[in-house]
Amino acid sequence: MVKWTRAGLVMALAVILTFVVAACGDKKADSKDQASGASSQTTEGAAASDASSKPSGEKVKVNIAINGGLSPLIIAQAKGFYEEAFSKLNAEISWSKFPSGPPLLESLVAGRVDLSFLGDGATIAGISNKLPFEVIGLNSEGKSGARLLVPPTSSIQKLEDVKGKTIGLPKGTVANVYLIKVLAAAGLSISDVNIINLQMEDAQAAFESGKLDGWVAWDPYITQNVNTGKARVIETDTEVLSPTSLIAHTKFAEEHPELVVEFLKVYKQTVDYELAHEDEAAQIFSEQTKLPVDTVKQVLANSSPILSTYTQAALDAQQASSDILYENKFIKNQITFKDAVNDTFVTEALK
Repeated sequence: MVKWTRAGLVMALAVILTFVVAACGDKKADSKDQASGASSQTTEGAAASDASSKPSGEKVKVNIAINGGLSPLIIAQAKGFYEEAFSKLNAEISWSKFPSGPPLLESLVAGRVDLSFLGDGATIAGISNKLPFEVIGLNSEGKSGARLLVPPTSSIQKLEDVKGKTIGLPKGTVANVYLIKVLAAAGLSISDVNIINLQMEDAQAAFESGKLDGWVAWDPYITQNVNTGKARVIETDTEVLSPTSLIAHTKFAEEHPELVVEFLKVYKQTVDYELAHEDEAAQIFSEQTKLPVDTVKQVLANSSPILSTYTQAALDAQQASSDILYENKFIKNQITFKDAVNDTFVTEALK
């Protein structure tokens, strides 16, 4: 039996955060030393220069991260929606992509991500570890979420059959939370299975090579593998909601609230565009993910992008996930999820 521990990730994030804080402190100290050694005229000039965080006319760099799946952010990037809108606010966009939430959080702590979205597992773990972000909106109720896949000829027919089996998934993600919940409903715990920590692409390879008895995946991997006959889904009567959250780095939100609002406005614009241009959206997703257009359309038909304030149902689902993760010692600090939600930005964006 292999117990899930997040010590590695937590330690890595703590080290990164400590480094960032220390580096900032060193820069401040160096600045003071240089100022004290200068003439009074130079000191006055430096003070005048420091009065503004950026020289007049210098663009603000905005780091937007795409976090796996078929996100509207992929459409926005392809269409240049953010570049067009943010150029009017003297800001420029820098894009990055991550396979899942945990590595995205590492970059956020290092100051390389300002705006993005996270699944429930990464959001909850980040809040529990007091990482520097706040939840600024709901972009999926998470009804389609994750599923347990097994090979077509597997002896596993129901959830109870996975006891003692080897299951691949990326730890600290929607997939991890899903497995914990459905196992609990079947009278099992996460300690009853052997968990192998694999990102989706690595899990795909391990699954195809027969190294895994099961794989907890999300779309488009679920649809793609079922369509090609490589996997079948283990069905469950347990409904597991896995809401996803739009997030903003705390410092960025404090310094540039208008850009956070604009980020959400453009996100809503993109959601509306995707829904109104389904064929074009499917083509863009296909080009970016190398998936067949028909598979993309099937995935899109099973979910619908949204932008809203956090609903009570989503808050309840996140709190239930937070509680079960704490009870099973997968997060260190118990949280009240709603305390991490700041709906002021999305309320303004949706006016």
